[in-house]
Amino acid sequence: MTAETNMAQWRDGGQDREAALDRATAKAMRRLLPFLILMYMLSYLDRANIGFAKQAFQAATGVSDAAFAFGAGVFFIGYAAFEVPSNLMLHRFGARRWMSRIMVTWGLIAAAMIWARGDTSFSVMRLFLGLAEAGFFPGAILYMTYWFPARSRGRILGLFYFGAPLALMFGGPLSGTLLDLDGVAGLMGWQWMFLIEGLLAVAVGVWAYWYLTDRPADARWLTAEERDALSRTLAAEDAVKAAEGKTGFRAVLTDPRLMLFATIYFLIQISSYGVAFYLPTQVSGLLHVNIGVLVGFVSAVPWACAIVAALILPPLAVGTGFRRTFGIALLLCIACGLIASGHLAPLPAVIALCFVTMGIICSQPIFWTFPTGYLGGTAAAGGLAVINAIGNLGGFVAPNVKTWAEAAFQTPVAGLYTLALAPIIAAFLFTFLAGGWILAPQAATARSTS
Repeated sequence: MTAETNMAQWRDGGQDREAALDRATAKAMRRLLPFLILMYMLSYLDRANIGFAKQAFQAATGVSDAAFAFGAGVFFIGYAAFEVPSNLMLHRFGARRWMSRIMVTWGLIAAAMIWARGDTSFSVMRLFLGLAEAGFFPGAILYMTYWFPARSRGRILGLFYFGAPLALMFGGPLSGTLLDLDGVAGLMGWQWMFLIEGLLAVAVGVWAYWYLTDRPADARWLTAEERDALSRTLAAEDAVKAAEGKTGFRAVLTDPRLMLFATIYFLIQISSYGVAFYLPTQVSGLLHVNIGVLVGFVSAVPWACAIVAALILPPLAVGTGFRRTFGIALLLCIACGLIASGHLAPLPAVIALCFVTMGIICSQPIFWTFPTGYLGGTAAAGGLAVINAIGNLGGFVAPNVKTWAEAAFQTPVAGLYTLALAPIIAAFLFTFLAGGWILAPQAATARSTS
């Protein structure tokens, strides 16, 4: 057999493997990604829907603004406390069992919010909701590293992040409609909202147990060739990370990049949850109406714009290699939009908020391409959980610092300026990711070999 024949067979085999890999990735994306987006939608809705319930809930229970801000944020204390052990358990026992458990537990607690009656019960219920949901988001990110090669991860993460704007785009009208059921069957509107949206999570959690597949090797819906191509590619990527020493959890805890990742994500989450919790209230003030169906639909507009942007910007950032440049621009977009929204008339203010939500939703999947490309194995399970745990403490800081600033300066604009400071600092820290100059193209995550 000639060398030319050997080379042709190798090339043909490589092309066959690439084709099988592409088919496997496409099948996994069609089967798993919509379901993961649905799960993320419900998780985001159940943690952020108190923004819609705020006026009615406080009027019915007498919870003060300070107590509401504390209760909104204390969710993230419980969330952070159990984040790492939860993700390590997912890595050990499999996503199908563990993510199902997480969803059913948090759905039941979210529905039980109908019994919150004052400052203490509200804060305790929010704390337990955070404990129950701990591990879902980094677990979903980790799960995607089990299924999608690095070369497609920027696009996959961008699509996954649709969950947050979809939750608030469709959840706004849904929550507003449920709030208008006030008095039906003896329940107040905010009780209907918590009950129905919580039970939706329970139903999807039960479904997840039967629907999800832990690893490509277990997927009967892939052909043997597709399973082999995808498994080999992902194993090769893990081998590279192992060779670089980025797969052990203890080793990564001493890596300064981990704290850089966590600090950036923390700052992004301050603005993200500041907007998620208070956007309905801000729109209500702009329109001079109480929160209901109208506010729900208007509040959905910025999140709809974010979805359109997420289709384009994260894949473009990864594909061109200018991830840092895109990330910095989007973070500055958040800051400028927040400040502008506090000084403009209703229509331009809503437009400014559209740029805010686009920055929030598009900057995060770009950010996650850095740690997921750097960490593997147990380091990925624990490291991603640490980043998310510390980062989501921004959800505790956001409502409390916003309330403090507004009280201290006696103007709601002060709260917006305070929230805007976080993405400005995050943009500065983004310049340190992966080294090099800001406008120098970074290699989009390398194409793996099988």
